[in-house]
Amino acid sequence: MMPSTMNAITIARAGGPEVLEPVTRPVPQPAAGQVLIKVAFAGINRHDCGQRIRGFGPPGATDIPGLEVAGEVVAVGAGVTRFKTGDAVCALTNGGGYAQYCIALQEVTLPIPERFDLKLAAALPEGLFTAWLNVFMLGRLKGGEWLLVHGGSSGVGTLAIQLARLADARVVATAGNAAKCDICVKLGAAKAINYRDEDFVAATQAATEQHGADVILDMVGGKYAKRNIDSLAIDGRLVHLSGGDGTEFSVPVTAIMAKRAIVTGSQLRVSPLTLKIEIVRQVMARVWPHLGTKVTPLIDSIMPLADAAGAHARMETSAHIGKILLEINH
Repeated sequence: MMPSTMNAITIARAGGPEVLEPVTRPVPQPAAGQVLIKVAFAGINRHDCGQRIRGFGPPGATDIPGLEVAGEVVAVGAGVTRFKTGDAVCALTNGGGYAQYCIALQEVTLPIPERFDLKLAAALPEGLFTAWLNVFMLGRLKGGEWLLVHGGSSGVGTLAIQLARLADARVVATAGNAAKCDICVKLGAAKAINYRDEDFVAATQAATEQHGADVILDMVGGKYAKRNIDSLAIDGRLVHLSGGDGTEFSVPVTAIMAKRAIVTGSQLRVSPLTLKIEIVRQVMARVWPHLGTKVTPLIDSIMPLADAAGAHARMETSAHIGKILLEINH
Protein backbone atom coordinates (compact mmCIF):
# COMPACT_ATOMS: atom_id res chain seq x y z
CA MET A 1 0.00 0.00 0.00
CA MET A 2 1.23 3.48 -0.87
CA PRO A 3 2.07 5.61 2.18
CA SER A 4 0.42 9.01 2.53
CA THR A 5 3.62 10.78 3.61
CA MET A 6 7.27 10.64 2.65
CA ASN A 7 10.69 11.77 3.82
CA ALA A 8 12.25 14.58 1.84
CA ILE A 9 14.93 17.27 2.02
CA THR A 10 14.03 20.93 1.60
CA ILE A 11 15.89 24.19 1.24
CA ALA A 12 14.92 26.04 4.40
CA ARG A 13 16.54 29.34 3.37
CA ALA A 14 19.42 30.67 1.32
CA GLY A 15 22.78 29.51 2.60
CA GLY A 16 25.34 26.74 2.85
CA PRO A 17 24.75 22.97 2.94
CA GLU A 18 23.45 23.27 6.52
CA VAL A 19 20.19 24.84 5.26
CA LEU A 20 19.13 21.50 3.76
CA GLU A 21 16.60 20.14 6.23
CA PRO A 22 14.72 16.81 6.50
CA VAL A 23 10.94 17.12 6.42
CA THR A 24 7.85 14.96 6.09
CA ARG A 25 5.61 15.78 3.14
CA PRO A 26 2.52 14.28 1.52
CA VAL A 27 3.31 11.83 -1.25
CA PRO A 28 2.57 13.70 -4.51
CA GLN A 29 -0.03 12.37 -6.90
CA PRO A 30 0.63 12.19 -10.65
CA ALA A 31 -1.46 14.46 -12.86
CA ALA A 32 -2.21 13.78 -16.52
CA GLY A 33 0.93 12.79 -18.40
CA GLN A 34 2.96 12.26 -15.23
CA VAL A 35 4.42 9.24 -13.46
CA LEU A 36 5.09 8.82 -9.75
CA ILE A 37 8.48 7.25 -9.08
CA LYS A 38 9.48 5.47 -5.89
CA VAL A 39 12.98 6.88 -5.76
CA ALA A 40 15.94 4.58 -5.12
CA PHE A 41 18.73 7.05 -5.96
CA ALA A 42 18.86 10.76 -6.75
CA GLY A 43 21.71 12.64 -8.41
CA ILE A 44 23.44 15.71 -6.97
CA ASN A 45 24.04 18.56 -9.41
CA ARG A 46 25.67 21.98 -9.34
CA HIS A 47 22.27 23.46 -10.10
CA ASP A 48 20.99 22.04 -6.81
CA CYS A 49 23.78 23.85 -4.99
CA GLY A 50 22.97 27.06 -6.84
CA GLN A 51 19.30 26.80 -5.89
CA ARG A 52 20.30 26.26 -2.27
CA ILE A 53 22.68 29.23 -2.27
CA ARG A 54 19.98 31.49 -3.71
CA GLY A 55 17.24 29.98 -1.58
CA PHE A 56 14.91 29.61 -4.54
CA GLY A 57 14.65 27.98 -7.95
CA PRO A 58 12.83 28.93 -11.15
CA PRO A 59 9.26 30.27 -10.84
CA GLY A 60 6.96 27.54 -9.56
CA ALA A 61 9.81 25.23 -8.53
CA THR A 62 9.45 23.06 -5.45
CA ASP A 63 11.61 23.72 -2.40
CA ILE A 64 12.67 20.06 -2.63
CA PRO A 65 15.80 20.03 -4.83
CA GLY A 66 16.87 17.21 -7.13
CA LEU A 67 16.77 17.12 -10.93
CA GLU A 68 17.33 13.42 -11.65
CA VAL A 69 16.17 10.17 -10.10
CA ALA A 70 16.02 6.45 -10.71
CA GLY A 71 13.52 4.03 -9.25
CA GLU A 72 10.23 2.25 -9.85
CA VAL A 73 7.01 3.61 -11.31
CA VAL A 74 4.32 3.18 -8.66
CA ALA A 75 1.47 5.24 -10.16
CA VAL A 76 0.64 6.88 -13.47
CA GLY A 77 -1.58 9.80 -14.38
CA ALA A 78 -4.25 9.94 -17.04
CA GLY A 79 -2.97 9.53 -20.57
CA VAL A 80 0.29 7.85 -19.66
CA THR A 81 0.98 5.17 -22.23
CA ARG A 82 4.75 4.69 -22.13
CA PHE A 83 5.03 3.31 -18.61
CA LYS A 84 3.16 1.14 -16.16
CA THR A 85 3.52 0.42 -12.48
CA GLY A 86 6.55 -1.73 -11.75
CA ASP A 87 8.70 -0.31 -14.57
CA ALA A 88 12.30 0.55 -13.67
CA VAL A 89 13.02 4.06 -14.91
CA CYS A 90 15.24 7.10 -14.62
CA ALA A 91 13.93 10.60 -15.18
CA LEU A 92 14.80 14.24 -15.54
CA THR A 93 12.67 16.15 -13.05
CA ASN A 94 11.82 19.78 -12.41
CA GLY A 95 12.94 19.43 -8.80
CA GLY A 96 11.66 17.11 -6.11
CA GLY A 97 14.29 14.38 -6.43
CA TYR A 98 15.54 14.50 -2.83
CA ALA A 99 12.55 12.54 -1.60
CA GLN A 100 11.17 9.03 -1.32
CA TYR A 101 8.69 9.73 -4.12
CA CYS A 102 9.00 12.09 -7.06
CA ILE A 103 6.85 13.21 -10.00
CA ALA A 104 8.18 13.22 -13.57
CA LEU A 105 6.67 13.83 -16.99
CA GLN A 106 6.48 10.67 -19.07
CA GLU A 107 8.20 12.47 -21.96
CA VAL A 108 11.43 12.90 -19.97
CA THR A 109 11.28 9.51 -18.25
CA LEU A 110 13.38 6.73 -19.72
CA PRO A 111 13.38 2.93 -19.33
CA ILE A 112 16.46 1.52 -17.64
CA PRO A 113 18.40 -0.94 -19.82
CA GLU A 114 18.55 -4.47 -18.46
CA ARG A 115 22.32 -4.37 -17.94
CA PHE A 116 22.08 -1.18 -15.90
CA ASP A 117 21.35 -0.94 -12.20
CA LEU A 118 19.49 1.87 -10.49
CA LYS A 119 22.67 3.53 -9.21
CA LEU A 120 24.11 3.92 -12.69
CA ALA A 121 20.77 5.01 -14.09
CA ALA A 122 20.37 7.77 -11.50
CA ALA A 123 23.65 9.27 -12.71
CA LEU A 124 22.40 9.63 -16.26
CA PRO A 125 19.55 12.08 -16.93
CA GLU A 126 20.90 15.52 -16.01
CA GLY A 127 24.51 14.89 -17.02
CA LEU A 128 23.72 12.97 -20.18
CA PHE A 129 21.07 15.42 -21.38
CA THR A 130 23.36 18.38 -20.60
CA ALA A 131 26.34 16.86 -22.40
CA TRP A 132 24.28 15.87 -25.43
CA LEU A 133 22.55 19.24 -25.76
CA ASN A 134 25.73 21.27 -25.47
CA VAL A 135 28.26 19.10 -27.28
CA PHE A 136 26.14 17.81 -30.15
CA MET A 137 23.00 19.90 -30.58
CA LEU A 138 24.61 23.29 -29.91
CA GLY A 139 28.27 22.43 -30.50
CA ARG A 140 27.55 20.23 -33.53
CA LEU A 141 30.57 18.03 -32.80
CA LYS A 142 31.36 15.60 -35.61
CA GLY A 143 33.62 12.61 -36.05
CA GLY A 144 37.26 13.57 -36.51
CA GLU A 145 36.86 16.92 -34.74
CA TRP A 146 38.46 17.95 -31.45
CA LEU A 147 36.48 18.57 -28.27
CA LEU A 148 37.99 20.43 -25.32
CA VAL A 149 36.15 19.58 -22.10
CA HIS A 150 36.77 21.73 -19.05
CA GLY A 151 36.10 19.82 -15.84
CA GLY A 152 36.62 16.50 -17.55
CA SER A 153 36.33 14.50 -14.31
CA SER A 154 32.92 15.93 -13.36
CA GLY A 155 29.68 14.07 -13.92
CA VAL A 156 28.97 15.97 -17.14
CA GLY A 157 32.61 15.92 -18.19
CA THR A 158 33.08 12.16 -17.84
CA LEU A 159 29.97 11.57 -19.96
CA ALA A 160 30.98 14.18 -22.55
CA ILE A 161 34.33 12.44 -23.08
CA GLN A 162 32.62 9.10 -23.64
CA LEU A 163 29.98 10.58 -25.96
CA ALA A 164 32.64 12.29 -28.05
CA ARG A 165 34.57 9.05 -28.41
CA LEU A 166 31.33 7.27 -29.33
CA ALA A 167 31.01 9.78 -32.17
CA ASP A 168 34.64 9.20 -33.25
CA ALA A 169 35.70 12.67 -32.15
CA ARG A 170 38.95 13.34 -30.29
CA VAL A 171 39.10 14.85 -26.82
CA VAL A 172 41.32 17.10 -24.76
CA ALA A 173 40.20 17.52 -21.14
CA THR A 174 41.20 19.75 -18.27
CA ALA A 175 41.12 18.71 -14.62
CA GLY A 176 42.56 19.84 -11.31
CA ASN A 177 44.97 17.06 -10.32
CA ALA A 178 46.82 14.03 -11.63
CA ALA A 179 44.23 11.50 -10.48
CA LYS A 180 41.47 13.36 -12.29
CA CYS A 181 43.60 13.64 -15.41
CA ASP A 182 44.22 9.88 -15.30
CA ILE A 183 40.47 9.24 -15.24
CA CYS A 184 39.97 11.46 -18.29
CA VAL A 185 42.59 9.52 -20.23
CA LYS A 186 41.10 6.18 -19.17
CA LEU A 187 37.74 7.36 -20.49
CA GLY A 188 39.27 8.11 -23.87
CA ALA A 189 40.75 11.61 -23.80
CA ALA A 190 43.81 11.89 -26.02
CA LYS A 191 45.26 14.51 -23.68
CA ALA A 192 44.40 15.52 -20.11
CA ILE A 193 45.70 18.86 -18.85
CA ASN A 194 46.22 19.68 -15.18
CA TYR A 195 45.14 23.30 -15.39
CA ARG A 196 46.93 24.10 -12.12
CA ASP A 197 50.32 23.21 -13.61
CA GLU A 198 49.93 23.70 -17.34
CA ASP A 199 48.58 26.40 -19.69
CA PHE A 200 45.58 24.74 -21.31
CA VAL A 201 45.75 27.01 -24.37
CA ALA A 202 49.27 25.96 -25.30
CA ALA A 203 48.59 22.34 -24.36
CA THR A 204 45.42 22.20 -26.46
CA GLN A 205 47.14 23.70 -29.47
CA ALA A 206 50.02 21.24 -29.08
CA ALA A 207 47.72 18.23 -28.69
CA THR A 208 45.75 19.20 -31.80
CA GLU A 209 48.90 20.04 -33.81
CA GLN A 210 47.93 23.74 -33.77
CA HIS A 211 44.47 23.03 -35.17
CA GLY A 212 42.70 24.02 -31.94
CA ALA A 213 39.46 22.72 -30.47
CA ASP A 214 36.49 22.58 -32.82
CA VAL A 215 34.15 22.55 -29.82
CA ILE A 216 34.80 23.69 -26.25
CA LEU A 217 32.48 22.61 -23.43
CA ASP A 218 32.95 25.21 -20.70
CA MET A 219 31.77 24.91 -17.08
CA VAL A 220 33.99 27.70 -15.75
CA GLY A 221 32.38 30.83 -17.15
CA GLY A 222 33.55 34.23 -18.23
CA LYS A 223 37.00 34.20 -16.69
CA TYR A 224 38.09 31.69 -19.37
CA ALA A 225 36.67 33.81 -22.22
CA LYS A 226 39.88 35.00 -23.90
CA ARG A 227 41.77 31.75 -23.34
CA ASN A 228 38.87 29.71 -24.72
CA ILE A 229 38.78 31.82 -27.87
CA ASP A 230 42.54 31.39 -28.19
CA SER A 231 42.06 27.60 -27.89
CA LEU A 232 39.43 27.42 -30.63
CA ALA A 233 39.97 26.20 -34.15
CA ILE A 234 38.79 28.31 -37.06
CA ASP A 235 34.96 28.00 -37.19
CA GLY A 236 35.05 26.66 -33.63
CA ARG A 237 32.07 26.59 -31.27
CA LEU A 238 32.36 27.63 -27.63
CA VAL A 239 29.46 26.30 -25.55
CA HIS A 240 28.80 27.36 -21.95
CA LEU A 241 26.76 25.26 -19.55
CA SER A 242 27.53 27.29 -16.43
CA GLY A 243 28.00 30.92 -15.53
CA GLY A 244 30.79 29.86 -13.19
CA ASP A 245 31.72 32.61 -10.78
CA GLY A 246 29.55 35.13 -12.59
CA THR A 247 32.44 36.85 -14.36
CA GLU A 248 31.22 38.58 -17.50
CA PHE A 249 32.29 37.21 -20.87
CA SER A 250 34.74 39.83 -22.07
CA VAL A 251 36.85 39.38 -25.18
CA PRO A 252 37.67 41.61 -28.16
CA VAL A 253 35.10 41.16 -30.90
CA THR A 254 37.96 40.95 -33.38
CA ALA A 255 39.21 37.80 -31.61
CA ILE A 256 35.83 36.15 -32.22
CA MET A 257 35.77 37.40 -35.81
CA ALA A 258 39.28 36.11 -36.49
CA LYS A 259 38.20 32.58 -35.52
CA ARG A 260 34.72 32.90 -37.06
CA ALA A 261 33.73 31.58 -33.65
CA ILE A 262 30.24 30.80 -32.40
CA VAL A 263 29.75 31.52 -28.70
CA THR A 264 26.64 30.04 -27.13
CA GLY A 265 25.33 28.12 -24.10
CA SER A 266 22.28 26.70 -22.43
CA GLN A 267 20.34 26.19 -19.20
CA LEU A 268 18.70 22.79 -19.32
CA ARG A 269 16.23 23.20 -16.46
CA VAL A 270 14.47 26.23 -17.94
CA SER A 271 14.59 24.93 -21.52
CA PRO A 272 11.20 24.23 -23.13
CA LEU A 273 9.75 20.75 -22.92
CA THR A 274 9.88 20.45 -26.71
CA LEU A 275 13.69 20.70 -26.58
CA LYS A 276 13.92 18.15 -23.76
CA ILE A 277 11.73 15.76 -25.75
CA GLU A 278 14.07 16.11 -28.73
CA ILE A 279 17.08 15.41 -26.49
CA VAL A 280 15.33 12.25 -25.25
CA ARG A 281 14.63 11.16 -28.82
CA GLN A 282 18.24 11.59 -29.89
CA VAL A 283 19.73 10.06 -26.74
CA MET A 284 17.46 7.02 -26.92
CA ALA A 285 18.43 6.42 -30.54
CA ARG A 286 22.15 7.17 -30.42
CA VAL A 287 23.31 6.58 -26.84
CA TRP A 288 20.93 4.15 -25.11
CA PRO A 289 22.09 1.11 -27.16
CA HIS A 290 25.65 1.72 -25.91
CA LEU A 291 24.97 2.15 -22.20
CA GLY A 292 27.03 -0.22 -20.12
CA THR A 293 29.50 -0.78 -22.95
CA LYS A 294 30.78 2.42 -24.55
CA VAL A 295 29.01 4.86 -22.21
CA THR A 296 28.89 4.30 -18.45
CA PRO A 297 28.58 7.04 -15.82
CA LEU A 298 31.17 7.20 -13.05
CA ILE A 299 29.90 7.13 -9.47
CA ASP A 300 31.99 9.13 -7.04
CA SER A 301 30.11 8.40 -3.83
CA ILE A 302 26.71 7.44 -2.45
CA MET A 303 25.32 9.09 0.68
CA PRO A 304 22.04 8.62 2.53
CA LEU A 305 19.20 11.06 1.92
CA ALA A 306 19.59 12.38 5.45
CA ASP A 307 23.14 13.48 4.60
CA ALA A 308 22.21 15.64 1.62
CA ALA A 309 24.17 18.44 3.27
CA GLY A 310 27.28 16.27 3.23
CA ALA A 311 26.73 15.51 -0.44
CA HIS A 312 26.49 19.21 -1.25
CA ALA A 313 29.59 19.94 0.80
CA ARG A 314 31.54 17.31 -1.13
CA MET A 315 30.40 18.69 -4.47
CA GLU A 316 31.46 22.18 -3.50
CA THR A 317 34.99 21.01 -2.64
CA SER A 318 35.29 19.80 -6.27
CA ALA A 319 37.11 16.76 -4.90
CA HIS A 320 34.64 14.36 -6.51
CA ILE A 321 35.23 12.36 -9.69
CA GLY A 322 31.98 11.57 -11.44
CA LYS A 323 28.51 11.67 -9.92
CA ILE A 324 27.52 12.03 -6.27
CA LEU A 325 24.29 10.18 -5.43
CA LEU A 326 21.80 10.10 -2.60
CA GLU A 327 20.42 6.71 -1.63
CA ILE A 328 16.79 6.80 -0.55
CA ASN A 329 15.58 4.10 1.80
CA HIS A 330 11.91 3.17 2.25
